[in-house]
Amino acid sequence: MVQFSLSKQQKMIKDEVARVVRDLVVENAHDMDESGEIPPETLQKIWELGLCISQVPETYGGFGLAASPLENVLAIEELAYGDVSVAVAALLPSLFIVPIMEMGTPAQQEKFLPLACTENYPGLTLALNEPAIGFDPVRLNTTATRDNGAYVLNGTKCLVPYAARASHILVAAAADGENRLFIVENGTSGLSVGEREKNMGLAALETFGVSLENCRVPEENCLAPGENTGYETVLSRARTAMAALGTGLVRASYDFARQYAKTRQQFGEPIGCRQAVAFTVAEMAYETDALRFMTWRAASSLEAGNDAKRHSYLAKLYADEMTTKLTDYGVQVLGGHGYIRDYPVERYYRNARGIGNFEALAIV
Repeated sequence: MVQFSLSKQQKMIKDEVARVVRDLVVENAHDMDESGEIPPETLQKIWELGLCISQVPETYGGFGLAASPLENVLAIEELAYGDVSVAVAALLPSLFIVPIMEMGTPAQQEKFLPLACTENYPGLTLALNEPAIGFDPVRLNTTATRDNGAYVLNGTKCLVPYAARASHILVAAAADGENRLFIVENGTSGLSVGEREKNMGLAALETFGVSLENCRVPEENCLAPGENTGYETVLSRARTAMAALGTGLVRASYDFARQYAKTRQQFGEPIGCRQAVAFTVAEMAYETDALRFMTWRAASSLEAGNDAKRHSYLAKLYADEMTTKLTDYGVQVLGGHGYIRDYPVERYYRNARGIGNFEALAIV
């Protein structure tokens, strides 16, 4: 049976995150985008909600709650509704925490999870994307070669959020014929972080290129050292999260365009009375719901412990297409005003281009 209503707990999480977004993000998103910086106090207040460490066992400083990808996508959508850059930055530690929770050995969990369960927002990130045309996260160019009880990593990563301020970076690399994740401490010999990248969108989010040149990592820092690396599951969870980011983004664009169409007067009536505008806004409405349904389906599959590879891939693929299309519609509804930076729809459009360029900005 397909269930579309939210449980009491799910609604509580959704409402609480929406309240924080309304108070901290919505009114300040433009200024953060213009300044290229998210205030540390904003990240700290969102961090204090405990979204990233809710499933970490109490032994390591977390809340010890059951993992729920569906609850996570609700939170991600609400954060992205306020601003995608803030959503990514606020949830960035999860890209380090969740793989260690899912794939790490007991020794790795004991050593690294307490780094995340701190009172203050921690510096932890994931390096997955590579500067290649048609980058495929299943066919990584970064390599890891065994050598006397260690792995030697070589390759180049790009679009790594907050790499310069991270204490530890989870690096994806091909090793032993499989794709694996390696915990690399910032400052390790052979690892270098480049200058901050200048991106079209997500201007408030700091991203960097990361180079690995004969970077030696202890063998015990390789997650899932057995045959089943768990890498595909991590990809499925990241793709589902990307679809949730896209859902929040297009919902924000739709809401603003709809309200504008209802209040903007031309020729003595709201522009929403014009058929072309009305049809455009209507398409934004049903495509937003369609994307949300695909995202929830992928999250529900993950929550049930099923193989969500197909559902998550399709949700991410649909998000790549719809975020660009629907945020462009938002610009069109506003006409000339849509091209002015004082209105949020142009920021939504620039940020939408990033959804298709990143493979992992969050994880459920």
